[in-house]
Amino acid sequence: MADILVVEDEDSLLQTLRYNLVRAGHEVRLCTDGARALDLIRGNPPNLLVLDLMLPGLGGLDVCRAVRADSAPAVRQLPILILTARDEEIEKVVGLEMGADDYLTKPFSMHELLARVKALLRRAEMRAIVNDSPVRLEANDLVVDVAARRVTLAGQPLELKRREFDLIAYLVQHSGQVQSRDRLLRHVWGYEDTGDTRTVDVHVRWLRRKIERDPTAPERLRSVRGVGYVFVG
Repeated sequence: MADILVVEDEDSLLQTLRYNLVRAGHEVRLCTDGARALDLIRGNPPNLLVLDLMLPGLGGLDVCRAVRADSAPAVRQLPILILTARDEEIEKVVGLEMGADDYLTKPFSMHELLARVKALLRRAEMRAIVNDSPVRLEANDLVVDVAARRVTLAGQPLELKRREFDLIAYLVQHSGQVQSRDRLLRHVWGYEDTGDTRTVDVHVRWLRRKIERDPTAPERLRSVRGVGYVFVG
């Protein structure tokens, strides 16, 4: 059972979300505006935040940005699932860039929502276990310190978002092994069923900008046509 904060200003959807999440065994707190949501998060961080982007006043992107910039680890590392009313790639990408872990486009089924919630909670548990293990991964001048969640390239620290770190750590750990997008979704995102593989491509693109000399001609993180990706140390 998890403590989930749902931030949504549409009352009918808010009540539907609460009903289904409670039915799935979770404790649910409700909120209808961004500023109040930040107060609740900082006062008593939940295990998961379900956040609508289109909120009155302080918008969902601003809430997401504030959470990721918070000094308290329990707030900063909070899993975030964003809800967006428009099926626009730019809105999803901006949400992910602000630090969201996943997104759903309205309208969505409650089955899909519960699957995403389960995956994010599972991933958070896996991350906590991994973070307790003092693992250091090296691939030439790229060093991944799993315990500290820090990556350095040629001795210089890289600024990675949480999911970017999870992805590069997994790829380096399995260096030389081709990873399908579906496999990455299962092991990095925590999905049990196939999700939207485009989110993998987006995060790979972001990683290449940070670890490749020429992101358009990657040498470390290579594409395998029709399959996925492989990290070459």
